[in-house]
Amino acid sequence: MRTLRPQLASLLLLGMALAQRQVTVQQGPLYRTEGSHVTLWCKVSGYQGPAEQNFQWSIYLPSAPEREVQIVSTVDPSFPYAIYTQRVRGRGIYVERVQGDAVLLHITELQDRDAGEYECHTPNTDERYFGSYSAKMNLVVIPDSLRVTAVPQTLNKVEHDSLELKCEVSKSTAQHSHISIAWYRQRGSEAPVEVISLSRDFVLRAGSAYAQRQATGDVRLDKVGETTSKLTIYNLHPSDQGEFYCEAAEWIQDPDDSWYAMTRKRSQGAIVNVQATDKEFSVRLETEKRMYIVGEPVEFRCILEAQNVPDRYFSISWAFNSSLIASLGPNAVPVLNNEFAQREALGQLKVAKESDNVFVLKIYRLRLEDSGKYNCRVTEREKTVTGDFIDKESKRPKNIPITVMPLKAGFAVTAISRTPGVTYNESFDLQCIIKPHYPSWVPVSVTWRFQPAGSTEFHDLVTFTRDGGVQWGDRYVGFRTRTAIEKAESSNNVRLSISRASDTEAGKYQCVAELWRKNYNSSWTRLADRTSNLLEIRVLRPVTKLQVSKSKRSITLVENRPIPLNCSVKSQTSPDSHFAVLWYVHKPSDADGKLILKTTHSSAFEYGTYAEEEGLRGRLQFERSASGGLFSLTVQRAEVRDSGSYYCHVEEWLLSPNHAWYKLAEEVSGRTEVTVKQPDNRLQVNQTHKNITVLENDWVTLECLVSNRTSPSSQLSVEWYVWRPGHPEKEVVAWLSRQSTLHYGDLATPGDLRGRLHLESPSLGLFLLSIQNATVRDSGAYNCLVEEWLLDPSDRWYKRAEDISGLITLTVKQPDPTLQVDTATANLTVQEKESFPLDCSILSRSSPESHFAVTWYSLRAKEAGDHAEQQEEEEEEEREAVLSVGPDAVFSPEAGRWEGRLRFQRLSAVLFRLTVLQAGGADTGNYSCRVEEWLADPNGVWYRLAEEESGTVAVHVQGAGSTLQSVICSNDALFYFVFFYPFPIFGILIITILLVRFKSRNSSKNSEGKNGVPLLWIKEPHLNYSPTCLEPPVLSIHPGTMD
Repeated sequence: MRTLRPQLASLLLLGMALAQRQVTVQQGPLYRTEGSHVTLWCKVSGYQGPAEQNFQWSIYLPSAPEREVQIVSTVDPSFPYAIYTQRVRGRGIYVERVQGDAVLLHITELQDRDAGEYECHTPNTDERYFGSYSAKMNLVVIPDSLRVTAVPQTLNKVEHDSLELKCEVSKSTAQHSHISIAWYRQRGSEAPVEVISLSRDFVLRAGSAYAQRQATGDVRLDKVGETTSKLTIYNLHPSDQGEFYCEAAEWIQDPDDSWYAMTRKRSQGAIVNVQATDKEFSVRLETEKRMYIVGEPVEFRCILEAQNVPDRYFSISWAFNSSLIASLGPNAVPVLNNEFAQREALGQLKVAKESDNVFVLKIYRLRLEDSGKYNCRVTEREKTVTGDFIDKESKRPKNIPITVMPLKAGFAVTAISRTPGVTYNESFDLQCIIKPHYPSWVPVSVTWRFQPAGSTEFHDLVTFTRDGGVQWGDRYVGFRTRTAIEKAESSNNVRLSISRASDTEAGKYQCVAELWRKNYNSSWTRLADRTSNLLEIRVLRPVTKLQVSKSKRSITLVENRPIPLNCSVKSQTSPDSHFAVLWYVHKPSDADGKLILKTTHSSAFEYGTYAEEEGLRGRLQFERSASGGLFSLTVQRAEVRDSGSYYCHVEEWLLSPNHAWYKLAEEVSGRTEVTVKQPDNRLQVNQTHKNITVLENDWVTLECLVSNRTSPSSQLSVEWYVWRPGHPEKEVVAWLSRQSTLHYGDLATPGDLRGRLHLESPSLGLFLLSIQNATVRDSGAYNCLVEEWLLDPSDRWYKRAEDISGLITLTVKQPDPTLQVDTATANLTVQEKESFPLDCSILSRSSPESHFAVTWYSLRAKEAGDHAEQQEEEEEEEREAVLSVGPDAVFSPEAGRWEGRLRFQRLSAVLFRLTVLQAGGADTGNYSCRVEEWLADPNGVWYRLAEEESGTVAVHVQGAGSTLQSVICSNDALFYFVFFYPFPIFGILIITILLVRFKSRNSSKNSEGKNGVPLLWIKEPHLNYSPTCLEPPVLSIHPGTMD
């Protein structure tokens, strides 16, 4: 409730500034425990009409979030729905009006069904509808899971024993909440006394009655388990007797960041009895002194020393010269005799019980007849069953005699000062000493008077009045703010202390004392007055004590590190001195130092020309130590150009009493030589030489490894070079800049190498250059150049080092040729006008990607005039290209006699067929094919890898009327046999001719194969011999077409 009222007040002020109606409710969602008392506030602002607005509260239950259920209204008693009517009438739910436009909704015992969305509505009192007339918030009801348990027990303890009590606190709230725990002690109907507590913020504090014992460690609260806390009290006192219990509260933080105690519970109590160990007691009487003056007060203190005093009964009696003054029974009600009763009635005497152990007799105004012996007597009494008291042991201390002397009017006044010459802006004291020393109750007034230097008149400065007040003069108002006046308790001496002395305080001082007496009718009579001697005070300016450290030092550091510069003030004139510090740097090229930074005595910063020119503003950090004598300037992110000789110039400033600063002295410090260097080069690149051999079209990766670097934050650029065979200069392949941007060199720009390069850094310090589809032209010696870049303090990158790796010799080879063509020979006999095939079969190839160029040749023997020479010399053949098919499947033009009679077929990737149509006699002869294997390099350029020649195919074309001559002439062996051995084997020859003719007929039939399909190859040649044929057989091709 206390926290809501300031919020409502602030909302009221806000509402006054708005021009339209605004309804505001407490921010939700709020989590509250079942069974607790809940309040929700609502406020309206910006309204028109009466100051007292009406409010209506409704709820939207989770089971029906669209249906309004009315709860309570400030204007309509019939507003609540039936389910809330009984609780509203029984004040279980009611509205408290905090102000005319602010209310609190109270739910005294929260139920689970009270959870939902609450709406606060204000009926319209405006001239027109303008603004919001309702506001909503959510209330969540959660189970009360707080459990506080302790063992109920009765413990009998003896004084000085220890006490241990445990309390278990647990909760199972799903929301985030805090727990506070407190232990209390209670006696009967008395208010509970807090022993010790642990707040929700885990702050441990003891109650006022146990704070001292907690500080000495006699009272502790410890956590001994997840949910258990233990109270320990060492050295028990009889006053610790009572019922001890613990109380816990569960707190939750609301959306407005305030904490709310949802539930508060206490445990069962433990009864603790403490038995005192000692019944003896002693009494002593005390007073301040033995000599007094008439009218002075006196106080006698009768002090009882005993164990467990609150639980025992004592009576006290006071005596003067063995006559009873007063007595106090166990009920502490004083009873005085006649004479002292009258003085007590006039307020001149008091008898009282100050505490359980201390009893006081006080006489406010002593008389001469009060001189004598005073004493007190203490008697312990025991209470009987009937309630009566009986006296037991009685004790009294020794008498205390006092003497009361009359007041003397003769006195002297002296003004003194220990500092007649004071320092400017310092303090000085003036004392007005009155002799004899009157007690504080004697009415004495003291006035300090002042005559400024150069003046002849005295004026009252300040008066210490007879009743203890202070009255200032009106001529010197400035004195009041810088002057203190005090009166000693033991005398009437008055001290005048003036701080921050200046010329205006220089002059002559004197004091005037007046002795007064207060009459019985409360009037005053001045008994005497005295004036002191004159005191002249001179105000001098302070002598400077400024000393700045002159020590020299040298600093060598790496750039980007801070430069620490110190300026130490070893001594100063005043603790209140302020310093202006000017920092300079001197470089060898400069005649004088340049100002970097100036800090004035008022702590203002001014940057010097050097800081502006060199861009130091963002890198300077100035600090002053807590003690005030050490000034530090740090140049962050040092650069090499920051090297130089640094020093400070210190000015000491003091504040005059007129609140104006003036410079008292200045001094220069020793120099600090600063050398800023670049970091040492630690860049290392792997120098190992490598040889790599790969096949063309393979993927090759070249490695550049940085084994060490100058700084982990440095950036690296990597440039790859290559020395290619036949090129005297190295060429740039590619480089990766420090910003990780890839660039290509001149070598990679014109060709396809650019698309085949891949540069990456898979890990720190490792750079890989990958060449895809390597070509022979990629062969060469590669290496990398690594540059290390560092960031200087001005955020500019510079190259600190570079290193070159070892050579990587890359050799890219073409694949080894494995081309193999069928070299088997064959014979083929066909009839004129028929077609015959010429197959070219590839048995093996170097690559599945190979392309083939195929050329068929017709082989004919060259003609010779001398037949003998033909036998002696090696026979030469004429090669006539029949048809060529390139690797790109482009056909060569057909020769004249072959035109229109050729048909090309590719039966498979390794089998090519040329069919000659319309065979003629001129087609008879030997045929072969030559195969060239072509491969494409990674750039798509085709090159010839290998070539092979096939075996020959002997083709014989028979005419329609074939004769013996043609048969013989078609076979060279038969031709020579007939002409060289005709006669000896004539008979055999006739038989041979018959056999050959018979076989030729069978061969003609067999050449057609099965089902009329021509045979591809004829392994056994079929020869026809003609004895009249003198030349070798001639091949002929019949006209035909080529498919």
